Amino acid sequence: MNNTFISALTGVIFGAGLLLSGMTDANKVINFLDVGGAWDASLGFVMVGAICVNAVLYRLVLRRESPLFAANFRIPTRSDIDARLVGGAALFGLGWGLGGYCPGPGFVSIAGADPAPAVFLASMLAGMLVVKVGDQAGTPEPVSPVTQ
Repeated sequence: MNNTFISALTGVIFGAGLLLSGMTDANKVINFLDVGGAWDASLGFVMVGAICVNAVLYRLVLRRESPLFAANFRIPTRSDIDARLVGGAALFGLGWGLGGYCPGPGFVSIAGADPAPAVFLASMLAGMLVVKVGDQAGTPEPVSPVTQ
């Protein structure tokens, strides 16, 4: 099967899940993060559900010799925590808390009439470009095939 088709289908399924769970509603996300005010815990259930499904299926899928649509599994091998990782996580959290979007819901939400997701995505892409241009190392994270 064509990888572009599989990627598009996966994106549509992911986007539908984001819409169904309310993750594309910036106010719902901001209220989830506002534990001292109008806290809405419902997205916590979405996250716990996603973690549970991933925990089970990740183990089952890795029992296969290879993925369905690739020659081998590509699993990141780095496990160190460095300043770049912590700084990136902090910036991601700051952007998520201020804007109410993370990349997936931002892309799904851009289809609506609200200009906020477009501003978020433009800012995110500009930040990614700044990092790419300013990155002196220029080496991608190493990945290796899973060996059983």
